Amino acid sequence: EAASEFADDAKEAASDFADDAKKTANEFTEGVKDAFDTDSGENKKMLAGILAIVFGWLGVHKFILGYQKEGIIMAVIGVAGWFLCGIPTMIVSIVGLIEGIMYLTKSDEEFYSTYQKGRKPWF
Repeated sequence: EAASEFADDAKEAASDFADDAKKTANEFTEGVKDAFDTDSGENKKMLAGILAIVFGWLGVHKFILGYQKEGIIMAVIGVAGWFLCGIPTMIVSIVGLIEGIMYLTKSDEEFYSTYQKGRKPWF
């Protein structure tokens, strides 16, 4: 009888764990979708600013803000710079750094109206 009770408790604990894992996975999935959803009203200032500073040479911050063409331009120049003399990569890195600083120093409202609503792709 004790073994049966233990087995029932183990099944219940496993079921609870599975439910919690599904809930956590769904929350994570929604968070990722929101981060890349350019039409949501959410302000992406912090995410775009940090990514611009760290991965500016790849144009990741442009993709976060919904500027695919500009992101591709930065990524191509940044990657091609690795195979050339490195100067193109340094240039897009500096552009990313400047943009990241600009993003983070603007107020939330100013950032949202300029880059998300106003769709200003460069500086």
